Amino acid sequence: MARKFRKVKKTKSGLPVKYVRGAKNKAKQTREIKRTAKLYKAGKLTGAMMDKISKRRAANAKKKKKKR
Repeated sequence: MARKFRKVKKTKSGLPVKYVRGAKNKAKQTREIKRTAKLYKAGKLTGAMMDKISKRRAANAKKKKKKR
């Protein structure tokens, strides 16, 4: 029996909204996630590429303000 997942809100391109919620440039983030998924499925994603992507994703995220 196949696993059932909860229904979540999606963007126009079909990506869950939470994946791009904190991004400065949501369209760019969506393209990057889709490109990475495609490379991963094809088996062409290297460790070095993943490190580069992680750094880019961290830099693209909005910084949270500290509450006092």
